[in-house]
Amino acid sequence: MTEIIEQPPDGIERIALKTFSEKAYLDYSMYVILDRALPNIGDGLKPVQRRIVYAMSELGLSAAAKFKKSARTVGDVLGKFHPHGDTACYEAMVLMAQEFSYRYPLIDGQGNWGSPDDPKSFAAMRYTESRLTAYARVLLAELGQGTVDWVANFDGTLDEPAILPARLPNVLLNGGTGIAVGMATDIPPHNLVEVASACVCLLENPKATLEELCEYVPGPDFPTQAEIITPREDLVKIYRNGTGSVRLRACFEREQGDIVVIALPYQVSGARVLEQMAQQMRTKKLPMVEDLRDESDHENPTRLVIVLRSKRVDVQRLMSHLFATTDLERTYRVNLNIIGLNGRPQVKNLRDLLKEWLIFRTETVRRRLQFNLDRILARLHILDGLMIAYLNIDEVIAIIRYEDDPKAELMRRFGLTDEQAEAVLNLKLRHLAKLEEIKIRAEQEELSHEKDWLQKTLSSKQRLKTLVRKEIQSDAETYGDDRRSPIVARPVAEALGETDLTPSEPVTVVLSEKGWARTARGHDIDPGGLSYRAGDGFLGSACVRSNQSVVFLDSTGRSYSMLAHSLPSARGQGEPLTGRLNPPKGATFTALLGGDPESFCLMASDAGYGFVVRLKALYAKNKAGKVVLSLPQGARVLSPAPISDLGGDRIVAVSNEGRMLVFPVSELPELSRGKGNKIIGISPKRVQAREEFLVAISSVPEGGKLTIFSGKRHLSLRPSDLDAYQGERGRRGNKLPRGFQKVDRVIRG
Repeated sequence: MTEIIEQPPDGIERIALKTFSEKAYLDYSMYVILDRALPNIGDGLKPVQRRIVYAMSELGLSAAAKFKKSARTVGDVLGKFHPHGDTACYEAMVLMAQEFSYRYPLIDGQGNWGSPDDPKSFAAMRYTESRLTAYARVLLAELGQGTVDWVANFDGTLDEPAILPARLPNVLLNGGTGIAVGMATDIPPHNLVEVASACVCLLENPKATLEELCEYVPGPDFPTQAEIITPREDLVKIYRNGTGSVRLRACFEREQGDIVVIALPYQVSGARVLEQMAQQMRTKKLPMVEDLRDESDHENPTRLVIVLRSKRVDVQRLMSHLFATTDLERTYRVNLNIIGLNGRPQVKNLRDLLKEWLIFRTETVRRRLQFNLDRILARLHILDGLMIAYLNIDEVIAIIRYEDDPKAELMRRFGLTDEQAEAVLNLKLRHLAKLEEIKIRAEQEELSHEKDWLQKTLSSKQRLKTLVRKEIQSDAETYGDDRRSPIVARPVAEALGETDLTPSEPVTVVLSEKGWARTARGHDIDPGGLSYRAGDGFLGSACVRSNQSVVFLDSTGRSYSMLAHSLPSARGQGEPLTGRLNPPKGATFTALLGGDPESFCLMASDAGYGFVVRLKALYAKNKAGKVVLSLPQGARVLSPAPISDLGGDRIVAVSNEGRMLVFPVSELPELSRGKGNKIIGISPKRVQAREEFLVAISSVPEGGKLTIFSGKRHLSLRPSDLDAYQGERGRRGNKLPRGFQKVDRVIRG
């Protein structure tokens, strides 16, 4: 690859386009990563945030100062340290002032700084005023004490701190988000007291495990009071890997029959949530909700009222649906990607992050102590010179009066250094009083004690560690507060299905011989008395609730299902099922079932095979249905028989030759599909030839009766009568009385 071509005579350097583009993109990427998007582990700030806080401190905008126009701060930041757009700078400033965005705001704002419903609704910077909060002292208190390095600003006329000497791990306390080139960061905020306790634990026990630290930091702590419902083991996994996600769920309470939402997840708009619920109401997906109101005000920042239509509404089920379908529950990414002490971005786990920050903090404290020690030593050096001058005051005055070069003479005569001689020459006459000597001795004594303490602390790692621990604990007492986001174990939110959203009322579904279906209100109708199309008639009916599914069976053994309320009204003649379903060519609908999805029924073919199945196992998700009953060659589907009790019911099977067999239903297996087991002994060849087959099956409850119809005659069998036909499953059964051997149908009860 050609990198650089020799410079031609014109002096213009020529570089291969590939080489130039690679270098330019790499330089841009590193700039975005290090100087714009990712926070530093030391103070937890991005460059623009750091420059805003520093510029405000330089303007004297402490927590006790008067407010100043935000435009003044933005102007100083842009003009001195951050030559970028004023809009972006002001938005960064607004973010640090919003209590609903920052867990521990750095800026105290006066005026319109946005609202939780619309964080971008803040007023222009010419209207708002600002100053630093008390918490900002955590970042600035040690700035002028030799604790950090200073770098030149963009034009080299001023110096700015490369990092702020944070006394607490602000990178975790306020968190932050950012998108760089090829990487991003999503650090959630945490509770100050909890993080400080974890730091103290790690200081006292450097071998503390991540699990031990998670006892102090159980999870993030957002500015809002919404619940963190992520399981504890998942939170520990997040802190172990440095990545993952956290789920927040709104809090609600009951008030006079209404639901009142009192806390929303982080950065969720109440107006947006109400809009989402209103949209569901318009599409009739919230029939149990009558009205929505937003009663939020200054005293109650979040108060969303959901008015229910009835007191019988299952509130927990409704809220679970809203959690699953609206912003009342949200997931937040966690990616602890931070610029470390080595100047490189890296995803860190909780233990490594705190350990590295403690290294930064310990070094910051050491630099502060060394700075103070150097200052004290310099002052003691000056005081020693002043004391020599006071002890020889007359001679010093004479030297100053009569010598041509008094400074050199003082240095020669008394052995003073240049700094000491300069200090003596700068003395004012008023300081030559006897009282000044006492003051100097007192100051020397005080500074000597402080010097001894500093030297002992700097020479002992344990003393230094103890000092760091005490300062962290002191700041935690000053600025700490209670946790806002409770960590609670909650079940997973589930959206209501179409069945749950439909009003429940009794209906009767009617199926005709030609496969036309309709729904009539109530269970007291006469399905056979309804009007049918010419050549059509009644086939079957099912009494269900309007929000339940009904199952249709066809002649091939396939099942289909649809909601009862979706069928047309019985005022007309219904509509053909083939318009909604796709049965195989030539198949006809033979039966329908409905009721409790957990109820059982007997599926059988007239070849004498069958099995027990739950009704919900017959539900089909698509129009083509699903194969439930496998038919032997030449066999046909029989109408299913409902089962009341798997332990007490008896199966009654009747063949076309007038044979009847009775056996316990428990002898048949429960399947979801298949051929089933043999019910009554019939030869497969005779079934294929249609010489012998089952004509009817039924399930009779314990103590129940059975009525057999043969033409215009019928025979009622009591439990004792049925005992005469009891036998082993698979037998041929006993013959019915003469005159009842050609059975048309059987009815239990």
